[in-house]
Amino acid sequence: MGKKGKTARLKRKPAPASWPIHRKEAVWVVKPSSGSHSLDKCIPLTLVLREMLGVAQTRKEGKLILTEGKVMVNGVVYKKDDIPVGLMDVIALPDSGKYYRVIPSKHGLVLTPISKEESNHSLLRVENKSTVSNGVQIALHNGSNMLIQVADPKNPIEVPYETFDILKVTYPEKTITETLKTKEDNLAIITGGKNIGKVGKIIEIEKTVAKKRRQALVMIEDEKGVRYQTIMDLVFSIGKDAPMVNVLETSAVE
Repeated sequence: MGKKGKTARLKRKPAPASWPIHRKEAVWVVKPSSGSHSLDKCIPLTLVLREMLGVAQTRKEGKLILTEGKVMVNGVVYKKDDIPVGLMDVIALPDSGKYYRVIPSKHGLVLTPISKEESNHSLLRVENKSTVSNGVQIALHNGSNMLIQVADPKNPIEVPYETFDILKVTYPEKTITETLKTKEDNLAIITGGKNIGKVGKIIEIEKTVAKKRRQALVMIEDEKGVRYQTIMDLVFSIGKDAPMVNVLETSAVE
């Protein structure tokens, strides 16, 4: 008889290479629950507490910290230890006054310390939008959706957001305060591939005719003049003249 549905277990060897775990010290590792991020683009919250921040020595200790409501992700208290956290998510430990943002680097996803003020907002990329009966639904890169009410769903002129636009959103209200287009001369960070974590100015975006825009080639130049080529799907705009959030890789553990 064939298996039904997905397995709830994950072995360490096939786990994403970017996870900061020892592959041979045990067989199993925590599998993130289905939700905001795909398996290869996230890390379970318990591994963040145990392996990346060092505030827990075991999974049991991590569960205790979460049960007491001492950890917030994007302004919301989570008590399940398998919650997936990914790109641009904000992790807050209010009792200790420490706040972190998940950013991409050559080591995969890492945490960079941020201020309490910066922890109140984040950047979300528009992945798609669709018309529904009562408005326009905006799909974002972290798996969440926004429903925008419009007068005429068949002609939603009130919705200026397009795919790959970046929305600066406040937490926990999820109010849009600023919009950034993914276009030439804007700053961006590469979120995947061999150049993951590289930050620079968008020099050129290929004009697509016979292929999907997600596969369009993008040229990015860093502050040293070094150029990197990637595809549109792996480009995340972060600002115009300066980044709107901190994306510098620094040690999260003091």
